[in-house]
Order: sequence, then C-alpha cells, then structure tokens
Amino acid sequence: MPLLQISGIRKRFGGLLAVNGAGMDVADGELLGLIGPNGSGKTTLLNVLSGHLEADAGEVRLDGRSVLGQGPTRLTRLGVLRMFQMTRVFNRVSAYDNLVVCGLALGLDEAGASRRALELLEELKLGHVMHLDAGQLSGGQKKLLEFGACFMVPPRVALLDEPFAAVHPVMKETMSAFIRRRNQDGQTFILVSHDMPVVVDLCPRSVCMNAGRVLADGPTQQVLREPAVIEAYLGEAQHEERDHG
Repeated sequence: MPLLQISGIRKRFGGLLAVNGAGMDVADGELLGLIGPNGSGKTTLLNVLSGHLEADAGEVRLDGRSVLGQGPTRLTRLGVLRMFQMTRVFNRVSAYDNLVVCGLALGLDEAGASRRALELLEELKLGHVMHLDAGQLSGGQKKLLEFGACFMVPPRVALLDEPFAAVHPVMKETMSAFIRRRNQDGQTFILVSHDMPVVVDLCPRSVCMNAGRVLADGPTQQVLREPAVIEAYLGEAQHEERDHG
C-alpha cells in the first residue's frame, strides 16, 4: 500500500478552480518531484495535504487512514510536515531556540530537543550563527533553519515548497545533500521546485501539474520530455515574455 494516496482533489477559490481532480500515490521512502508552471495548483495541493486548506472534494489517505480535512496541528502530529515558500521562523529568538521550541512542540523533552537542535545546526552548517536571533540571519540561512525545524522529529512525509528559491548555491547544495541523505535513510518527500536541474538530480519520479490537473506522472526525465509538459512550460515562458515586453 502506498504511504500517501491522493485522489480527486478539488479546490475552488470563487470562480477559479485551483485544483481540479488531482491525484497521485506516494510510496514510503519516495522522493517525488511536483512540478508545473506558475498557477498550476502545486502549492494549493500542498496546502490541502498539510491541512492549511480544506478541499472541496477528494480523498487523502496516510497509511490507509483518511486524513483529509484534519487541521495542520493534527496532521503535524501524524507526521505530515510542511515547509513554506515564504520562510516562517521566530525572528526574535535565536536559531538554536527556534529548533528547540519546534522539538518541544513535537513532543521531545528538553534534553532531546537540545541534542537534536545541535545535530541539525551542525549538519546544516548553521553552528556559527546558532546564538544569533533568526531575524539577523540571511534569507538562505532562514530557509535552512526552517528546513531543519521540519526534521526535529523525522516526519512521515515532508512537503517542501520551493525550498531552493533565492538561496545561495552553497546553501542550496547543503540542503540538497541533506535531502539526499535523508531519502537514502528512507525519508519520504514531496518536493515542489522550479529548479529543474535540482529536481532531475534528486527526484527519480515527478508529477507535473497544469491548470489544477495532473499532466504527466512518471520518471522525471520522461515527464520533462512529454509534449504536454513542454507546451505548458513554453506557454508560461511566452506569458512572462509578454509581461516583460
């Protein structure tokens, strides 16, 4: 049985059907790329999966149990953790304490949270800024910190929304290496990214969405060669050219 079964998800905002019957299975230990042009419904789908949005229709099963409609607090306790495109950290708290607070909220005791925070700060190369307020960190360092918070207790599924956006190449490599190591240890990921070289490098399988639907699902290289996928991305590029023309 797949770890995560997603079927027939629909989400409407007024007259806009943001997700229109999208579905996919995610195997335990899989690193799945979720790609598609802007406005294709990827982030909306992640928001439904993490409980931050309520779907109008569809089904989501985790380990065979229906979890659709459960809020983010409940889903976090079930092991569905979400990293947002816009970084969310406690700016007036040190980087170290950001992680400790997350660990305590996820059920670790103080000693366990402290030990885990130090391990993650070292692995993510943030040890030298651990005592600085998070608000003093660079944008990339904040991303790494939020990323680390998702792994204070290893989740069943990590939902990553554009983790590499506007991140320095050195920090991007740190994050990519972390994802690869965790996946080799059996961690399940759904990775939303416009950074195609990283998706190709990290994700054996990808799902491409457009206009709220799944366009293609299969080995990443094969998906990127699908005519409908190429057309969807070319359409986005032409639209951007008109916007900047």
